Amino acid sequence: MIIIFDLDGTLLNTIDDLGCACNYALEKTGYPTYPISAYPAKVGNGINNLIRRALPEAERTEENIRRVRAYFVPYYNDHNCDYTRPYDGMPEVLKQLKAQGHQLAVASNKYQAATEKIVNHFFPDLFDVILGEREGVERKPNPQIVLDILSTLNIKHSTLLYLGDSLVDFETAKNAGVPFVACSWGFVEREQLLEAGIRCIVDQPKEIITLTKQNHLL
Repeated sequence: MIIIFDLDGTLLNTIDDLGCACNYALEKTGYPTYPISAYPAKVGNGINNLIRRALPEAERTEENIRRVRAYFVPYYNDHNCDYTRPYDGMPEVLKQLKAQGHQLAVASNKYQAATEKIVNHFFPDLFDVILGEREGVERKPNPQIVLDILSTLNIKHSTLLYLGDSLVDFETAKNAGVPFVACSWGFVEREQLLEAGIRCIVDQPKEIITLTKQNHLL
């Protein structure tokens, strides 16, 4: 089986480092900052959209986004593992899945360099493919990232499973025609996932192991 994981809010709790980087960049460019608790509602669609949502509404121009991003990216590159941590039990679950012969992939809207660095730091040698936001490739919920994972693995027909914490991930899986499982420990409340029509939700990483054995769900 190929199991595709979202990164932020699924494998790792990255919100503190994302919030700190965004606040640093906002402060450097003269904009108001936010408490970290405000950031879960702003993430999920890539760094540019995070910055767009963080800017005052009247200031959300492409030029201002570029200005803030110019401070965000270098800071985040140096500080993206300060507070970021795997969700409890996730490293052990990934190792077990790998030992069982599953192929593991990451599909993230975080820019590619940071995606690779963070995944390799926390989960070395566990993922077969690591893809983030890349120039010229539409970000999730466009399904291209899923297609690119399959192309990289050179597999045309295989059992697939997509695991994520957000409605963006849900839409990505639907657009790619891949079965989706939501995790409730991420940045989107369980109630929102249910309201979106998602019925397969796991509340602990260890439940992923059980799902991979229940072929009737996949």
